[in-house]
Amino acid sequence: MALSEQDVAFLEANRSAAMITVGANGLAKAARVAVGLLDGRLWSSGTADRVRTRRLRRDPRCTLYVHADTFSFMTLETTVTILEGPEVPDLSVRLFRKLQDRPTGPLGWMTGELEEDAFRQAMVDEQRLIYEFEVTRSYGLY
Repeated sequence: MALSEQDVAFLEANRSAAMITVGANGLAKAARVAVGLLDGRLWSSGTADRVRTRRLRRDPRCTLYVHADTFSFMTLETTVTILEGPEVPDLSVRLFRKLQDRPTGPLGWMTGELEEDAFRQAMVDEQRLIYEFEVTRSYGLY
């Protein structure tokens, strides 16, 4: 499903979301994430050892609840593709530049800032990956 102009505008203005995956027992499991649109693709960052990553490998269905500081919200029903491999550090630089509104210069990470090469190495060391969300339905109050 293609996102509408209204969907894109809301996602560009609001990056804080709850990522809801399906647990082995069928219960919904929520985690706070940041999401960003890059070249029309909706992404978030994770690591190989996260519980949500294991859940998504078992069942790629995911709901995102994206919220504003007001009562506005967007719910996205999605299927997730996990992007892994040698390109992920570069993709992570792009994603975090978008999330942090920093087109150039160091990127914020944990308790400080890292130049791009050090940031890429941190992505490798942490076994970072990218969650790519294919939206199948969107709705909300926005």
